[in-house]
Amino acid sequence: MDFIDYYQILGLAKNASPDEIKKAYRKLARKYHPDVNPDDKEAERKFKEINEANEVLSNPENRAKYDKYGKDWKHGEEFEKQQQNRRRSQSQPGGGQSFSESDFSDYFESMFGGGGAGFRQGGRSVKYKGQDLSAELHLNLKDVYQDFPQVLEVGGNKIRVTIAAGIENGQTIKIPGKGGQGINGGPNGDLFIKILLKNDTDFHRMGNNLHKEVPLDLYTAILGGELLTDTFDGKVKLKISPETKNGAKVKLKGKGFPIYKKKGEFGDLILTFSIKLPESLSQKEKELFKELKSLR
Repeated sequence: MDFIDYYQILGLAKNASPDEIKKAYRKLARKYHPDVNPDDKEAERKFKEINEANEVLSNPENRAKYDKYGKDWKHGEEFEKQQQNRRRSQSQPGGGQSFSESDFSDYFESMFGGGGAGFRQGGRSVKYKGQDLSAELHLNLKDVYQDFPQVLEVGGNKIRVTIAAGIENGQTIKIPGKGGQGINGGPNGDLFIKILLKNDTDFHRMGNNLHKEVPLDLYTAILGGELLTDTFDGKVKLKISPETKNGAKVKLKGKGFPIYKKKGEFGDLILTFSIKLPESLSQKEKELFKELKSLR
């Protein structure tokens, strides 16, 4: 695996503070978000890189490992344990060879990169956890309005997963034991699935809330009345107050998006009224508007 400079991806120095990392990530994520750059493969690639860099650098423990071990940071703990075992072995009569930190890359090339048959210590095989795997799952926003069962094929194996309703775009879920096979009988690695959502609806999602612009004719806005409009899972009838202003909002409680892993709980739907002026007025209509104007 080639080294990826996560600091360079976010445009940061290696001594960047957590706050600087957060600001850089938010700025770049907005710039390259798929909703802002539809059908732009390069922007999509950059967005993935930015998310990956943030996942590592925003976690103090992962960042420390990355700074120390570079591309092999995920297996830093295994390396350190192996060093400790080596030191203990060397302190005893007949101890083995030293295992210096300079051997780190070769060590992981053989142990985790598909190399030799494994490492033995004290006459027994040392067990190592298999490599973690990453995958992406592209779904529509409508798919995750409710629990979404899915069959994935990873490494030739079919894996059944259920994506919980309300999951966020860019969120990563962990499937324990579905990663690479363990070494020398060690446990399998884990599978991390990043969820990428495409929104092809008229609703704009912000957290658990949904937003939608609702066109309203001038006469109903002035005189009041009723209006039938869409929600995410059906239609509702709204009562329009007389003299409703353009840009006025109404909140429909519990008509938003499901709250992740909280069964039966939903955000709100916020509707914004956009008043539409009549077009192609008849002569009679124009006269009536002139009469109304004279009364004002």
